[in-house]
Amino acid sequence: MKLLLYICCLLLMVSCQNEKKEIQKPSFLIGNWIRVNDKEGVITYEMWNSSLKGLGYTLKEKDTTFKETLSIVTIKDTLFLKVEAVNENPTLFKFTQQTDSSFVCENEKNEFPKKIKYYLENDQLKAIVSSDDFKIDFIFERYNSKFLQ
Repeated sequence: MKLLLYICCLLLMVSCQNEKKEIQKPSFLIGNWIRVNDKEGVITYEMWNSSLKGLGYTLKEKDTTFKETLSIVTIKDTLFLKVEAVNENPTLFKFTQQTDSSFVCENEKNEFPKKIKYYLENDQLKAIVSSDDFKIDFIFERYNSKFLQ
């Protein structure tokens, strides 16, 4: 009888253990991307390496008019998009939705954007950055580059 009780307790302990799910990171971002819906005379690039660290920048002629450092980070089992070099301090956007080919991340305290959505569609990387009353659509296509490999 004691053996049966011991076995039941052991089974109960094993079944109650929390299984940690491995966090799925958005590997669809990896690559070199060029924006195809930019204003005339402006070129925007976004490059993501296999560590999910990225660089986004915009050129007008030969001048860099915008630059940001991007990364996908895990904090306490939650994914965040970390954006640096735009604000004085890094800005974190918490993942709120995710599939194999898309994610949405949000930071309601940030002035703009409050929400960022990345997704793959027809071999294009698309992003929408938005707040309650304004949004910007980005459409990127892959390009070959020797940088950020």
